[in-house]
Amino acid sequence: MGSCLFCKIAAKEISSQLVFEDERTLVFKDVNPKAPTHVLVVPKKHIARLSDSMDEDKDLLGHLQRVAAQVAASLGLDSFRLVTNNGRGAGQTVDHLHYHLMGGRTMEWPPG
Repeated sequence: MGSCLFCKIAAKEISSQLVFEDERTLVFKDVNPKAPTHVLVVPKKHIARLSDSMDEDKDLLGHLQRVAAQVAASLGLDSFRLVTNNGRGAGQTVDHLHYHLMGGRTMEWPPG
């Protein structure tokens, strides 16, 4: 996906504040944090949004959540919020599936 911001970050064409990387996943600091700890958990595979994922992506989707939990632990978070926005109406601004991992403060409910 030539113009996708997160694909460019995954390809190392754009720098990021990398927190974690493996063969399927990147985790980097959000440039506009909404909490003291706010990182993005991003698959290297381009999937525009969660509703575009396929049955073949089940393992990847589970992997993203496990990575999120492991990164949260490595950052010293025992409480955190993991959220994804699906489409513009939900607040998705980058058309590449990603999870916001936020912690370090009390989270309000409902979130928005």
